[in-house]
Amino acid sequence: MRGRRRLFGGLNFTLRDGDLLRVTGANGSGKTSLLRILCGLLSPVCGMVRWGGGDIRSLREEYWRQLLYIGHAHAVKGELTALENLLVTCTLVGVNVSRGQALEALSRLGLAGYEALPVKILSRGQQRRVALARLFLSEKIPLWILDEPFDALDAGAVDCVRLLIAQHLSRGAAVVLTTHQEIRIDNPQVQYINIVS
Repeated sequence: MRGRRRLFGGLNFTLRDGDLLRVTGANGSGKTSLLRILCGLLSPVCGMVRWGGGDIRSLREEYWRQLLYIGHAHAVKGELTALENLLVTCTLVGVNVSRGQALEALSRLGLAGYEALPVKILSRGQQRRVALARLFLSEKIPLWILDEPFDALDAGAVDCVRLLIAQHLSRGAAVVLTTHQEIRIDNPQVQYINIVS
């Protein structure tokens, strides 16, 4: 619910190893709200989200350690450099990475030469790449939840992120994402939810 308006209801789905769930719908239809419910950041009006058979509300930190959430907002600090943002974010979520690994992740997303610049002077697409660099460092995390991961990216970065998602799925992980773009991600196990407002 948003205010008195019902965004969606009656959702029932199961994600298995290697599943991709694509959530589509118009702006304001509730896609981000659904992702935030799946992350445990919002509570559903009724029903529950389960992980490994347990309610995520009771699992809390145990569940969050197995989840990578990259929201529609970049969630980067403008005063920090691209490298500092990546290192701090990984530390906060308990992913141990070296400076070299972080530099490599930024480079692979086309940010070589920008690592030491404050994020506030980078373009919107470059800021998005800083946030998405976590994907390179999160291959052991079994659930990725990504809100508009291709937003503000050029074709090369879109291909890079698309391939990262496909590789993660091939390792047996699950991915939930929203997108307004028709981007092909090679995976035979795809589910769709279209939220109609």
